[in-house]
Amino acid sequence: MTTAIVSELFERDLNKLKTEIGLYKDENSLWIIKEGIGNSGGNLCLHLLGNLNHFIGAVLGNTGYVREREKEFNLKDIPQKDLCAHIEQTISIVNTTLSKLTAEDLEKNFPIEVFGKPLTTGFLLVHLTTHLSYHLGQINYHRRLLA
Repeated sequence: MTTAIVSELFERDLNKLKTEIGLYKDENSLWIIKEGIGNSGGNLCLHLLGNLNHFIGAVLGNTGYVREREKEFNLKDIPQKDLCAHIEQTISIVNTTLSKLTAEDLEKNFPIEVFGKPLTTGFLLVHLTTHLSYHLGQINYHRRLLA
């Protein structure tokens, strides 16, 4: 595995996230939680951005980002254009950070313990791509459910 592969997957799916957020016809529907659905599309977007800015930006890239996970699920009514701008910033942070990693870095343990055990940086990056993809599907479902 190379950082170029993971970087391409992140950029692809973050651009899909931006598209999904932009496809909500009514900005207010981004924040609606229907019965049987745990989170709104807007909050899932904030969660994904917080997750990537924390694990890739702050931990690997030393950006100084401080994660406020509770706000990812509690903030509401952030305009679509602001979410899309934050997605663009996240793409830049992810690409910049991953471009500095070597193949050897991917084999090293991730700097902080996640899931209660040491993991390689490569493993965690693959996990983060699947996490992004999983929630991207939830956002797509949420948007279509409310259309």
